[in-house]
Formats: sequence, structure tokens, C-alpha cells
Amino acid sequence: MVFSSLAFLCVFLPATFLLTLVVRSTRIQNWLLVAASLLFYAYGEPVYVLLMMGTSVFVYGMARLVGAASGSRRKVLCVLSVALCLASLGLFKYADWVVGMLDALLGADIIPQPELALPIGISFYTFQALSYIVDVYRGDVPAQRNLGRVLLYISFFPQLIAGPIIRYHDVDEQLGQRSITLAGVQTGLKRFCVGLAKKVLIADVMAKCADAMFALDPGTLNVPLAWLGAMAYLLQIYFDFSGYSDMAIGMARMFGFTYKENFNYPYISTSIKEFWRRWHISLSTWLKEYLYIPLGGNRKGRPRTVVNKIFVFVCCGLWHGAAWTFVIWGLIHGMLLLLEEYLPIRKLPKPIGWIYCLLVVTLAFVLFRADTLEQGFAMLGAMFLGGLDWQSASWVAWCGQTTPLFWCTLAIGAVAALPVLPRAKAKISQLPEARQQLWGVLSDVACVALFVICLLTLAGGAYSPFIYFRF
Repeated sequence: MVFSSLAFLCVFLPATFLLTLVVRSTRIQNWLLVAASLLFYAYGEPVYVLLMMGTSVFVYGMARLVGAASGSRRKVLCVLSVALCLASLGLFKYADWVVGMLDALLGADIIPQPELALPIGISFYTFQALSYIVDVYRGDVPAQRNLGRVLLYISFFPQLIAGPIIRYHDVDEQLGQRSITLAGVQTGLKRFCVGLAKKVLIADVMAKCADAMFALDPGTLNVPLAWLGAMAYLLQIYFDFSGYSDMAIGMARMFGFTYKENFNYPYISTSIKEFWRRWHISLSTWLKEYLYIPLGGNRKGRPRTVVNKIFVFVCCGLWHGAAWTFVIWGLIHGMLLLLEEYLPIRKLPKPIGWIYCLLVVTLAFVLFRADTLEQGFAMLGAMFLGGLDWQSASWVAWCGQTTPLFWCTLAIGAVAALPVLPRAKAKISQLPEARQQLWGVLSDVACVALFVICLLTLAGGAYSPFIYFRF
């Protein structure tokens, strides 16, 4: 079950929310939401729901042991817990990739590949489980005695499949005490509608262009076609993932939870460093707090800092998937982040810095999207060396697929990727109260209209899974 499905929008979400309203006790609400979350996950992963539950119960028990231990025993228990969680993630996500590389080195298929299906959302809920264990070890939070709170923290359906990655110490108090308010529900619903529109009305339209480009033989692509496909994917991945995050944050707000932002208009960044302060904020924050700083951060000299940053970005790439395309994508961002410390990037005029950053991000995302390194580099070659053959069969065939809707959506997406909405809100907040209320009503009507349009689009049979489901 996905957020952008009629079953979720018309049945699951309304039923779960209404049942939650009936229950006043936070403890009973927690167990109700746990049951709903398990049903939500089992709808698409009936077997691997046991793995997710097992992970939750395991970290609950180990956290209790870590919290009660002291000295070296405490550290050993924490390391063991982290190692076992990572082993589970590694088995399902990286075993086939590693075995394939070993067989390639040996020149024969000596080691059989496990061929295990990748559980949806395993990267997200594993990182959340690790956050809880480490928070308890550090003493940031006490070991939770209530199993229901830990289960809800890891399995809560809004962020279960594709984040944001929630750190336990950020929601510890909310798991124990929260309230559902009219203002919170209104804010959450509006945020959900905006996220749904991002996914259904922008990302899915851009996906058709991006998928068509990457399905073609790179040797037949000309420069305009390759660039248009790359830009379509740039908009697709942003509106797809930020749309999911908006829906997750909005739904959590409806149920009384307040989550931190996961995106902050990353495509206006003027450096790669700024980009990672705005893109997938929950992941970059998690990697900083639970990997970069424990490795020593920048406290052990410049050579060690360089190694730490490169290692973190390699891990960032591998977190997204078991493929060299993701590793190279991570290395590109890590290397440029380091170069920016030595080169006067931040002193460049903002327009030049913006062009530099957007160019790097676009080219790196081509490798991110490619199925293989060979395809990725061939696509990059087509973007610069593909020529201007306007009569090629690929160009003519692809142009026949585009519609006024695509070009209109492309323009809307380019504008919506800019912080137009926050600036408009800031200006509206300066108006007289009566006019602010009018704008509030208009925004409510607009959100309802967006929701209806999305329902009609989905009813027409349009569907594509969220990009980050496969991570």
C-alpha cells in the first residue's frame, strides 16, 4: 500500500484517523497505530513484516540491557546490537552484490547468490533502530520500558517506508504524551495534499520523460534530448521524495507528532555543502551524528577529516543501494565537498555558484538513475557529445510522446522548486488580519482542489511507486 493509492487515501488513512480520534489514552493510541502500521506494511510485505517486528523487539530488549549495564559491558552490548542490525541490513541489501563481485574476481560462479528480496524500507527503519540503541548508550534517553512506544517509533506508517529518518531523542516525549488538535489536523492535511500533488501531478509526469530517456540507447541520444531527460529526472526525484516527506510530516502532524523538515529547497543551493544542508536533511543529520562525529569528525587533523568525509559519503551512496553507481554518486559529492574547503567556491557570485551546484547535482543524478556505470557514463557523454541531430529516430519518436501537459508541468516544477511559497507566506503574514484569513480560506480551497485533481488522476489508472521505496 502506498500513499498515492486510492485504497490508502479513501480507506486506510480515514479509518485509522477516525479510530485514533475515538481513543483518548495515548497508550492505547500507540498500540492502535502499531496495529495499523503492521497492517500497512503487511499489505505489501506480508513476510518481511516479521523481520521489521523482530528488529523492533530486538532493539527494545538490547536497549534495556544497554541501559542497565555499565563500563565495558555497556559498550560491548551497544556494539553487538549495532553489528547485528547492520548484519541484517547487509544480508538483504548487499549480499548479492558482494557475492557477485567475489565471483567476478574468482572468474567463476563458486559462491551461490542468496537472491533475497529487498524488504521495503529496511534502510530507513534500520537506521531508526540504530538511533535508538545509540541514544540509550550515550545517555541521551533512558531505555524505554514500554514496548509499544519502541514498536511505534520504528513502525509508524507515515515514515516507515521512505522516511524521514526520525531520531529517537526527537520524539521520545511525543511517544509518551501528545494531543490531536484541530489546528494540527488542518495543518497536517494541507501539508499532505501538497505532498500528494507533488508526487501525482509533477513527479509522475516528469517520470515518463526520464524513463523514456534512460530506456533509449545512449548512442542514439542527441544533446537536447539527453539534457531534457536529465532535467526531468532532476525534478522527478525532488518532487517524488520531497512529496513523500511532505505527506509523512503532514500525516504525523494529524496524529499529534511533530517531525523536523527533510527538504529546504535544495535546488537554490550555491555549493554542495549548502545542498546537503537542504537535501534529505534527516539522512545527512543522521550520518553526521551517528557516523561522522563518532569517527572523530574534524577533531583529529586534516588528513583524518578527509578520510572521514569520504568514508561518510561512500556510506551515503551505499545506503541508497548496492551498486557502483551509488558509490560514485557519493564520491562525487564527498570529493566536491572537500574541494570547496580549499577552493574559493563560496566567494563566487551567487548566480555562478548556483549554476555550478545545479550542474554538479544534475550530472551526479544521471549516474544515480542509471542501471549501470556504463549506461551512466554513456548518458553523460550524450549530454555533451551527442550532437544536434534533430532528424534522429530517437528524437522524433520521443517528441511524439510529449504533450502540452508535460511542458506545462516542467515549467511549474521549475518554479515550484524555488522558495516562492515561503516568500508568499511571509508577505501574507504582514497583511491585515482580515486579509490573512481570506488567504487562509483560499489556501484551504486550493488544497481541496489539488486533492480532488489527484484523486481523479489516480482513478484514471495513473500510478508509479515512490523512488525511495527501493532504498
